Formats: sequence, structure tokens, C-alpha cells
Amino acid sequence: MGTLDWIVVAGYFFVMVAIGIWSRGRVKNIADFFTAGGKMPWWLSGISHHMSGYSAVMFVAFAAEAYRLGLTVYIWWSLTIGIGVGIGAFVFAGRWNRLRAKHDVASPLEYLARRYNVPTQQLMAWCGAVLKVVDIAAKWAAVSILLRGFAGVPIVWGIVLIGAVTMVYSVLGGLWADALTDMGQFVIQGAAGIAMFVAVAAHLGGISFTWTIWEKLPESHSDPLSGPYTFTFFMALFLIKTLEYNGGMWNLAQRYMAAPSGAAAKRSALLSAALWLVWPLVLFFPMWAAPLIVPGMDGNAEQAYVEMGKAMLPAGMIGLVLAGFFSHTMAMVSSDANVISAVITRDMLPKLWKGVANLTADAQLKLARATTFLFIGLSMVIAITSGGQGFVLKVVVDLVAATMGPIAIPLMLGLLPWFRKFGPSAAIASVIGGLGVWAFLYVEQLQKAAFVTKGVLVATPLIVSLVLYIGFGLLKPEPSKDRDVLLESLNHDDDTKPADDEPLSVKA
Repeated sequence: MGTLDWIVVAGYFFVMVAIGIWSRGRVKNIADFFTAGGKMPWWLSGISHHMSGYSAVMFVAFAAEAYRLGLTVYIWWSLTIGIGVGIGAFVFAGRWNRLRAKHDVASPLEYLARRYNVPTQQLMAWCGAVLKVVDIAAKWAAVSILLRGFAGVPIVWGIVLIGAVTMVYSVLGGLWADALTDMGQFVIQGAAGIAMFVAVAAHLGGISFTWTIWEKLPESHSDPLSGPYTFTFFMALFLIKTLEYNGGMWNLAQRYMAAPSGAAAKRSALLSAALWLVWPLVLFFPMWAAPLIVPGMDGNAEQAYVEMGKAMLPAGMIGLVLAGFFSHTMAMVSSDANVISAVITRDMLPKLWKGVANLTADAQLKLARATTFLFIGLSMVIAITSGGQGFVLKVVVDLVAATMGPIAIPLMLGLLPWFRKFGPSAAIASVIGGLGVWAFLYVEQLQKAAFVTKGVLVATPLIVSLVLYIGFGLLKPEPSKDRDVLLESLNHDDDTKPADDEPLSVKA
């Protein structure tokens, strides 16, 4: 990287910090910090939802899979998310928003105490928080690998640099800072992605490269599903991503909650779905063409995108592309930090420390900022100790994708009226059973058991969790009038709260 590239990167960091400082003035209370007070425009909510859904993992782990296997990574990743979010626009988005509007919910898990009971809420909160801190550590590792590849910056210093900037604007500005930086990052990554696409097109003879490269690549690179990514894996991931990206990944539920109404949340989800279907194609085509530009990297494919960028881009543009990598990771990490802070502050700490309920509004806001700081710091420490290389894909697929289903099923299906009689027994059995099966399979995988393929590792915990939730729900129904009232209130927008709908923290 040259001087101009470093100027671009430094300018990017400066803008992100400035947004955080400016956003601090918009945060007056804990509702502003966690849900933007329900005042976020639907289009900003949609862009923020999209940006918060992926990170530099795309340019490391997924780029490596695109290099080795071709088209399949778009099919099992981007396509499943785009379709899943589109479905969720009609099923989940409005319901998340009405939890905030009608019940003063500021954390996606806050409603679980009333929907099931407090033990269920705490089980899911602790399991999800542990999962999230490891997931974010993988994101730090991914972006630090890219920074090392482009600029020779050691992984530890890369994590410290990017983490510190993210920490500043996340702690200061809350969800408003997250969303506004998401918007700026959306513009930056748009310019960076188009720059790489144009550079590759110019190198390979024009836009026709998008259909001519397949004749020059191995035949299997054009297969929709190939390698370890089977139809079973695809179907399991489709269900997982539908749950995950409609709120199972807690930070994405926040984007729906921050919109002004349920109808606005639906529009934001449709915008995000459209972006998921179209924009990744612009990013993936250079990755698919990479074997023709930087051949012979199958053994070190995580560096393929870096090497192609260094070979194809002029001074200044490398810095822009690197800033684009940062934008993905920082968008996801800041949103995750905000929602984890919400879960800890609103759901976990009050059960451990009764004094939280008596804190002043100002003290609650300070506690939220302190929690955000500690979460980001812990994830950075885990990333530094991981060593980076090879850690990313293993965490993202083997851990996060495989365990997201058991955690998300009771959370997401609990919002729907069709499961109104499914109570805490079904939810607890679903979480424990699914995670227990994953733990068994993961140990078997470490011992090189041949039957534990990626499809088995991802699909089996999900299936077990779903079967347990439905089985316990049908065999041991636990109807509740209060639960019926809660679910009925989520069916439609209105201007006033129903008389019997108190804040969930009161009835919990």
C-alpha cells in the first residue's frame, strides 16, 4: 500500500469516529441507544439491516470457497439470505417492530420472559451471548488477515486498530451511530466493489467476462452445489438463514424495531432482501474470476482476493477496497455489540443484580455504554489469541451456522400465533437438545469421524431442535391467556397501546 492508500484508510476511520461523536447528541436515553427511539427511516433501517448481515468474512472465507468451488457460495449463502429476508418481511418484520411500539421492548430477548418464562429467557440469553462473542472474534480475525495481506500489518495490531475505532463510535452513539455509519459504509463498499468489478472486467475483456469465465474455469465451478455443500446443507442453511436474518441474529431484529411502524419495518426488510439478491453478485464475480488472474492459490485461497486486489488496482483504490472490507466488519460488530449490550443490560443483569431496576436513566445509559465497551474488548482478545488463519470459516460455518438454529427456533417461532400453545418446556427442550447434538457431532468431527460432514453438522442440530420444539409443544401444550394477548397485539399496527398490554418488564 502506498501513501495515498493510507490516506484513504485514515480518512475512513476519521469519518466513522466523527459520526459516532455526532450521534452521541441524539442519544438521550436507553431507548435511543438500543432502538433509535423508533425514529429510524425505513430506507436507513433496510440499508443498515443489509450492512449488518455480513463482514470481511466474505472476502476471506467465502472468497476462498468461491476461488476453489465457484458459483456454489452465492447459492447457499446470498440466495438463501435474500429469499429468507423476503419471506420474513411478511412474517417477522412487523412483529418485531410492534414489540417496541406496544410493549416498550428494547432488547430482542426482552419479550421471552412473558412469552415463555424467565429461565427460558436466561438460557437463550447466555447461550446466544457466548456464541456472539466468538462469532465477532472471527470477524476481527478475517479483517486483520486482509489488512496483513494488503499492508503487512500484524494480525494483533490490525485487530487493535479496527476494534478501537469501532469501539469509539459504538460506545458513544449507540444504534444511531451504527445505522449512520452503516450508510456511510454502504457508499464506501459500493464504490470499492464496483472498482474491483470494473478492474476485473477491463482485464478480462469487458462485461462479457461474467459469462465467458465459466468456459475457462473447471466445469464444477458452475454447479449450483458442489464440494461439501450438498442439497441437505442448502436446505438446512436456508431455514437457518431465514430465522437468523429475520431476528435470530439479534442485531437484525433491532433494525426492524427501530423503524417507525410495522409497515415501515416490512419495507426495510424488502429493501434488504433485494440488496442481498443483487449486490453480492457484484462482489462475487471478481472472486469467481480470481483463478484466471492469480492461479495456483488453492492451498492459500484465503489470500486470493488480497493478491488479486494488489495486482489489479492502482494507488488509492487499494485503500478504498480495504476501507470497504473494514466497513463490512465494523457494521456487523457495532450492531452486534449494541444488541448484546441490550440483552445484558435489559435481560441478564436485572436477574443477577436487582439494583439495576433502580438505576436512574442516566446511569442505565452509562451501564449500556460500559457493556458495549466490554463486549467489543472481549471479542478482540479472543480474536488475538485465535491466531487468525483457518479460524474464520470454521467458526462461521461449524459453530455459528450449526448452533444458530437451536437458539433461534424458540425466539422466532415464539412470535407467531400458530405456536401460541408452545410454552417453556418446548423452548428449553429445543435449545438444550439442539445444542447437545451439535456438541456431540462437533467432538466427533474433531476426531475425524467420516459421517460428520458439513451438511450433517449444520442440519442435524436444527432438525433435532425443530422436532423437539414441535413435539413438546404438541404433546405438552401450555396455553396462556396472557401469551394470547401478547401475540394478538403483534398482528397489526395501531396508534395506541391496548389497555391490557403493559411493558413486558412489568409482567415478566
